[in-house]
Parts: sequence; structure tokens; C-alpha cells
Amino acid sequence: MSEAYKFLLGEDDIPTAWYNLAADLPEPPPPPLNPATGEPVGPEALAPLFPAALIEQEVSTRRWIDIPGEVLDVYRLWRPTPLYRARRLERQLGTPARIYYKYEGVSPPGSHKPNTAVAQAFYNRAEGVRRLVTETGAGQWGSSLAFAGAMFGLEVEVYMVRVSYEQKPYRRALMETYGARCIPSPSERTEAGRRFLAEDPHHPGSLGIAISEAVEVAAKDPEVKYALGSVLNHVLLHQTVLGLEAMEQMKLADEEVDVLVGCVGGGSNFAGLVFPFLGEQLRGGRRLRVVAAEPAACPTLTRGTYAYDFGDTAGTTPLLRMHTLGSAFVPPPVHAGGLRYHGMAPLVSQALELGLIEARAYGQLACFEAGVTFARCEGIVPAPESTHAVRAAIDEALEAKEKGEERVILFNLSGHGHFDMQAYADYFAGALRDLPYDEESLRRALEALPQVG
Repeated sequence: MSEAYKFLLGEDDIPTAWYNLAADLPEPPPPPLNPATGEPVGPEALAPLFPAALIEQEVSTRRWIDIPGEVLDVYRLWRPTPLYRARRLERQLGTPARIYYKYEGVSPPGSHKPNTAVAQAFYNRAEGVRRLVTETGAGQWGSSLAFAGAMFGLEVEVYMVRVSYEQKPYRRALMETYGARCIPSPSERTEAGRRFLAEDPHHPGSLGIAISEAVEVAAKDPEVKYALGSVLNHVLLHQTVLGLEAMEQMKLADEEVDVLVGCVGGGSNFAGLVFPFLGEQLRGGRRLRVVAAEPAACPTLTRGTYAYDFGDTAGTTPLLRMHTLGSAFVPPPVHAGGLRYHGMAPLVSQALELGLIEARAYGQLACFEAGVTFARCEGIVPAPESTHAVRAAIDEALEAKEKGEERVILFNLSGHGHFDMQAYADYFAGALRDLPYDEESLRRALEALPQVG
């Protein structure tokens, strides 16, 4: 193993193709369904929302999909991202485990999200689109699409979950700096938004509701396309650049990974790290453990049902087979707003069903404790979402200490917390608490799942 702390690749080492897990799964992914007929949807059903190139990627089973040159040119602003060994954290924990992390916070918006935002903006512009609409939770995705819009000359409109809109004003300011318009959701601008505000004028919002608003805008205006920051196959595909880089960097470290860790909300950063490793395993490579860390307030993988459900709360999208808490479920307003989604990416959900990954749920107090420990050892303040991965990685290292065994742990630090310092201030002030979800609300949401034969 290397004694270095940092493992860097050069510009020439940026992957030139994305990896598609669907090519190596032992069974094909379940298709999206038309909610009215229960039949699989064709490309024409997605055409009002996405350009043809992204629809083709969504249904593709090709293992490798070439990254366009213009996308690579923008990637070069921050890629390849560094991979570090957390030696100071190892010493603090007194563990024999070796902890590595891939750091995506060096991108201009500060997270992994531009990996797909840049690709989506490119494909939309290539087909003549001039305006994109989307949703965002904590704001990492919204600011990333705003950045990508600036790179390719596109107008961007973002519906931001209201509780995050109020908690994270600097995320809004970042979007506006890049030229995007940011709107709190639910809003008065759409039929879906007005309906939820009529039920509760102080509705905190959810990713499902924000998706409903953005999809409604795109579906009603032929000049507008919709961009999604997680969940769908093409989004996860674009994120695999980070996992492909990590595989090469672990070779530089002369290490073989035993445990992979990522936080999960919709599944994009998690899939980006682990899918290339899983693909190698499915093709006969070394087996490893993969841990998905989610918020206990929104336990999609650990408490959700594997079923067909709407991707949005208003029920306007095709049905996706995924782990879900029910599209009507509204999670408590935890600071990890990017993980407050009722469903999980179909490919991540299928990986769990196949036994390729495992899931754990954590309260936000335990996660912020881990985030502070990490910051004081390694110097980087993690985003609230990323603290879930830090928590799981620390737990793995402490278990290795207890068992007296060596263990190589790699996790994805998906973004920095520079725009989330109010959450840390609340934690230090003792104002932060674990927010349990309402069991009765979960029961009702699951009972309302669409009935599919």
C-alpha cells in the first residue's frame, strides 16, 4: 500500500465513457409503466420531458456509453477529483482499518451533481432546447444545473423544496449567481403547487412535490425540457465517472476495497461510486460489501416497499419499480434536504433486491457528530447529506477495531457543507434533534401505492 495521503490522476485520465450497470445485471431492470394502462411506456411517453439522446441512454443496456468531447471539456474544470486516505481520522479512531474517500466537493458548485448536470445541459442544447426546469432539495442539484446552464447558454428555472429554500439562502444565491431563477416549492405558479398550498399554506415541501411542479411546467410548454438530478438510469450513468476514477486511484494506492460506502437519497452519488465496482464483481471480480447510508427520517431502503410508484407526489410521472415510502409521504424537515425523497433509484433498488448492497438508517445527530469528527481530523466540512456516509464509514472502522481486523473502506464525500453552516450552528447550539417520521403517515402512503398487476 502507498504511504501517501492524496491520490491524483491527470486530465488525460478522465474516463472517456460512462459505465452502465444494466449491462451486467443478472436480470433486466423492470420497465417504467403507464399508470393508466399498466403497460410498459415507450420512448414517446418521455419525449415531452427529455431529449432523444437522454431517452436512449435511459433504456440502454450497452455497457459503455461515450462521453461527448464538449462534456469532457467542462469536466476538465474540476475532474479528475482527488482521492484521499484519511490517516488522521484513522489515528483518532484507533482503528486498524484503512479509510479512503473520494472528494467531489471540488467541483464549482461544490458537489458531485455537475457530473450529470453538464451532460444533460449538453444533450438538451444539442437538440435545440433553450430552457430547462428542475427541482432541488438542499440545493446542490439546482446550483449544479444552474452552473451547467451557464456553461451551455441555457435558461434554468429551479423549484426548491420550501424548507431548504428557507434553511439555505446561500444555495439560492449561488443559483442566481449562475443565472438561474429559484422558486420555493410548493408555489402558486403551478396547479400542483396551488393544490398542496390549499391543503397547508405552510407546507414544508418535499422533493416529490417539487418534481411535480417542474414536470408540470415542462409538460405544458413544448419549448421547455425537464432535467432530473437523481433516480433515473441516465442520471446514475453520468455519475459513474467518479467511481471509474476511484478504481484507478485505488490502484495507485495499491489497495483492494473491502467496503464501499455512500449516502443515499435518490441514489446518484452512491451509484456513481459503487456501480463500476459492482460491474467488475458481476463480471467475475472480487466480491465486496456495499453500504448505503440513509436518513432515519426518510428510510426508503430500510423501511420502504419494493413496488411500482410515482416518482412525484402529484402522480404525473410514469410508474417506477423502486423502494418507496409512498409518493404521498412527506419526510420530516431534516437538514439533509437532498436525501428527503420518498423513492430510490430503480437500479439501486434492484441492487438491494439482488443482495448486492445493504442499507442502514441514521439519525441526524449521529451524522453531524461524525461530520464534526471528520472535519476536525481531515479539515473538510461535509455537507449534511455526506455526513451519513462519514457515519457509516466510521462505524465500519470502529467495528474493524473491535474485531481486530484490517479493513479497507472507501466512501464518497459527495459535497462540502460551506452553504450548510446553519445546520452545524444548530448542532453546536443543541437546537438540532432527531426527527422521527410519522408511522401513521407512512402506513397511509404505502396503502395508497398504485395497484399494478
